[in-house]
Amino acid sequence: MSNEHLHRRQFMQYMATAGILAALPRAALAQIITRQPPRSPFNSNSTAEEVTEGLDLNGLTIAITGANSGLGYETMRVLALRGAHIIGIARTQAKADAACASIAGETTPLFLDLADWDSVVRCAETIRAMHTPLDGLITNAGIMALPELERVNGVEKQFAVNHLGHFILINQLRAPVLAAPQGRFTILSSAAHRRADKGIEFDNLDGSRFYDPWTAYGVSKLANALCARELAAQISHTEATANSVHPGVIGTNLLQYLPAWQQWAAKYLGWLFLKTVEEGAATTCYVATSPELVDVRGFYFADCNVDKGDTPYMQDDAMAATLWQVSTELTRDYLPDDQDS
Repeated sequence: MSNEHLHRRQFMQYMATAGILAALPRAALAQIITRQPPRSPFNSNSTAEEVTEGLDLNGLTIAITGANSGLGYETMRVLALRGAHIIGIARTQAKADAACASIAGETTPLFLDLADWDSVVRCAETIRAMHTPLDGLITNAGIMALPELERVNGVEKQFAVNHLGHFILINQLRAPVLAAPQGRFTILSSAAHRRADKGIEFDNLDGSRFYDPWTAYGVSKLANALCARELAAQISHTEATANSVHPGVIGTNLLQYLPAWQQWAAKYLGWLFLKTVEEGAATTCYVATSPELVDVRGFYFADCNVDKGDTPYMQDDAMAATLWQVSTELTRDYLPDDQDS
């Protein structure tokens, strides 16, 4: 998508709503134009249960990837506790079944493998066949710091799994999320985006020119944030929102590729410097459900509040638009026929 196309689309959206905006009070108009969310009372020590306390999510349906362990499991547990119907998605049906059966509340277990894009499409088709609006899609699953270069469909695996697999799912489920009264895309990014110190190098997405485990992970996490930013621009004329989150540093299965001594330190000394899983799921749950974030889109959150990120790439709209275009080309065979690039 070119900048010219992006600017033209935004101009037309502005013209279509100008009359409505002109009739609003000055304070309300300023809030909509800036879309700045209020400062929340929560912080790095807040838990998922604390940030959702008092919420009644009965009647809502929310899909979560990576729901079988770690942050995804805690997110599923807490949102189901608050009354939401959770579509708990794991990499195998057995893992999804076990996770969903272990918590209280209404759940539907499904599976997909983000490295198998056909399975992503099949999962989305199953969800669409439910014929119900999707009030939230939380893209939580991921892999981190693969020690050796691996590829999926010719693309470096972390980028392919963390970003492109979820990009397919987001677009496959775009219609049911937009059909909800106030659907929310909550895309997990990470402070590791700063490791992408050159941004997204589109000429090295296969890792053939250069591969470093942490740089590749950082690129995939930057892609997650920019995906949310561009998606937010595309759906700005709707009631739906898209935001990205940094959950914090937590000792989950993501650490499985780290050296043994680092895994040992995280397990036995992590209480000194890591968030708990309950704290790590807080920002995701807050962004996915808080009534304070209606009409708030295109932001990156950490510790339940807006964060500007550690590099200017996080606000690079041109890079976000290019990422969307390139991602569309790389996954075109797995996108809906009516996909709007």
